[in-house]
Amino acid sequence: MQNPINDPLFLVQSTSLTRLVTESVEKLILSGELAPGVKLNEVALAERLRVSRGPLREAFRTLEESGLIHQEKNRGAFVRVIELDEAADIYDVRAGLDAIAGRLLATRITAEQLATLRALTNSMLAVGAQEIDRFHAMNLAFHDQIVKMVGNPTLRETYSKLIKQLTLFRKRNLLAPKAIPRFAEEHSAIVDLLEAGDAAACAEALFAHAQGGRLRMLQDGNLAGVS
Repeated sequence: MQNPINDPLFLVQSTSLTRLVTESVEKLILSGELAPGVKLNEVALAERLRVSRGPLREAFRTLEESGLIHQEKNRGAFVRVIELDEAADIYDVRAGLDAIAGRLLATRITAEQLATLRALTNSMLAVGAQEIDRFHAMNLAFHDQIVKMVGNPTLRETYSKLIKQLTLFRKRNLLAPKAIPRFAEEHSAIVDLLEAGDAAACAEALFAHAQGGRLRMLQDGNLAGVS
């Protein structure tokens, strides 16, 4: 009788289940339902997701590697708390990746891609000052699209990991409504530079945009920049 561990179908099913469980727990964390600092209850999560604790523990290992949770011996798993200093460090790295993405995309962007980004920025310009959650979602989509359009899987994977970690910090903080129009205008200017094909200026603008978010975050202390 074949060992299930060596059965290709078993491996595919097991891997798929672990991935689904990982994605489900990640959504709970990034949505704020499982808040920073909260202990992850294995029994409750296993019952909620209707899985055994094996795939859940595998998911915990993956989420720990991605920087979203941490596990302590004899204590369990906890959603990570990203402090201000660490968030600032993440912003520094993110700014560099934004610049790389902008420089690369400016040399290869298509008319269809420009239209997608322009539609996003137009929607952001129309967002009301109090529509913080809506603007935040559009902001994430805008930057994700830029990185995705570059077509570099390594860049996208690294960038996505950093953004998810920053989301943990933002879930503990508020965005100042007065900042929304300024962010939207900066996004629109970035699209103008992409359309012009100015790689150097686009890289500089995206770097400054991210660093501006970092600076505002540090100045406000308990308010997270969302650039």
